[in-house]
Amino acid sequence: MAKQRVGGWRYFLEGIAPTRRPPDLPQDDFARAALERHKREGMMLAVRARWFALAVIAVMLPIVNFRFEMIYYEAFLILFALNGWAQLRAARVERSGLEVVLLLLDLVLMTIVVVAPNPLAPLDWPQEMQYRFHSHQYFYIFLAFGTLAYSWRTVRGYAMMAALIWGTGVLIVWLQQPDLRPLTDQVYQAFPDDPRLAEVIDPHNIRFDVRLQEVVTFFLAATMLSLTVRRFSDLLLEHAAVERERTNLARYFSPNVVEELSQNDEPLKQIRTQDIAVLFVDIVGFTKFAADKSPEDVIQTLRAFHKRMEAEVFRHHGTLDKYLGDGLMATFGTPVATGADATNALVCARTMAAVMARWNRDRLVGGEPPILASFGLHYGPAVLGDLGGDNRLEFAVIGNTVNVASRVEALTRSLGVQIAITEELADKVRKETGDPEAIADFMCYENCEIRGVDGTLPIFGRGAPAD
Repeated sequence: MAKQRVGGWRYFLEGIAPTRRPPDLPQDDFARAALERHKREGMMLAVRARWFALAVIAVMLPIVNFRFEMIYYEAFLILFALNGWAQLRAARVERSGLEVVLLLLDLVLMTIVVVAPNPLAPLDWPQEMQYRFHSHQYFYIFLAFGTLAYSWRTVRGYAMMAALIWGTGVLIVWLQQPDLRPLTDQVYQAFPDDPRLAEVIDPHNIRFDVRLQEVVTFFLAATMLSLTVRRFSDLLLEHAAVERERTNLARYFSPNVVEELSQNDEPLKQIRTQDIAVLFVDIVGFTKFAADKSPEDVIQTLRAFHKRMEAEVFRHHGTLDKYLGDGLMATFGTPVATGADATNALVCARTMAAVMARWNRDRLVGGEPPILASFGLHYGPAVLGDLGGDNRLEFAVIGNTVNVASRVEALTRSLGVQIAITEELADKVRKETGDPEAIADFMCYENCEIRGVDGTLPIFGRGAPAD
């Protein structure tokens, strides 16, 4: 991402919440949904972890220092818990101004706890003594919360703001130092020969060298954590891309085939010839049906039809090859052949016919005319493989078997049947099922002419006239 020249406070705010969407933020629905889910789950986990950690600290403080003044810090723990809940409510994948404010509030409260003296403490110690309790380590706990829910940019920006606020707190304490520091004089008088030891013991000494180490180590730790979060985000987006690919496959293949494809390396690029069953489905007289319908009604009807037919294709282990306007083409045995491809195709056609009958009954009840569909099936060799260029590939099934199946479906009008199958498919069904009566409900029509096929063929038909 190109660096933008920004200055002062804007630089730090840009680190936490960029005013522009970063170029690498994905635009597709799958990636965005994955980020939203990750943010939601991460925020819930971060808040629960925060509450658990605060509860542990709340129990620990009176154990290590059982004094009345600990109530002051217990009250701040409640504020931190409430701020975590507020961050959960304000969490967004996009930039959220309120979320930024709440993150900064964590840092400000933490700085106040560490730097400001406890008003309930009975001893009037120099304010610089607050740094002797090494409370800066609690900043790391809040940094860890951020890594559970926020982007790597936010973690990096959080570190910048923590360093700035902590440094500001140190500067304020230093500027408020009194001119007269009797304890300092007493310490140096007690160790006249060891000024280094006196400097360490001096209660008025802020120890800028230690404060600088705190800032640097915190920033380095935050940088490493931000890189870890970025790597995790990249893995998340890669996973979203894989899920998108699986979903795209599921639009064409049955779930078991999707699982098979997901476990192999580019199986569709292997060009091969194999025997498959091809099913064509078509709405009879759709042009006449759509003539007096609005475009919206036509599209809605087609969507309802395709939805029902597609569901049966997948339920019977088929592959949706393509939609054909008012029809569709499905194949069985692609991309992986099974031992029941012809049987699955025929059972699918039978079930589709039953589904159409039920749908038409519902349509008649609603005052809508019935939708008549016809089905044509053939079994034979076809060429399978990818077609297209480098940027777009399409799994294709080509060959005379496809043409024959399409023309067999067209024969349903002249034969007066709803389902028509070739002798090749009928023989294959008998072989797969081991039942010579598997198509006993079909009538044989001899000497049928099919364009593109030499001579005549026997066609088996079943069902009420399609038109």
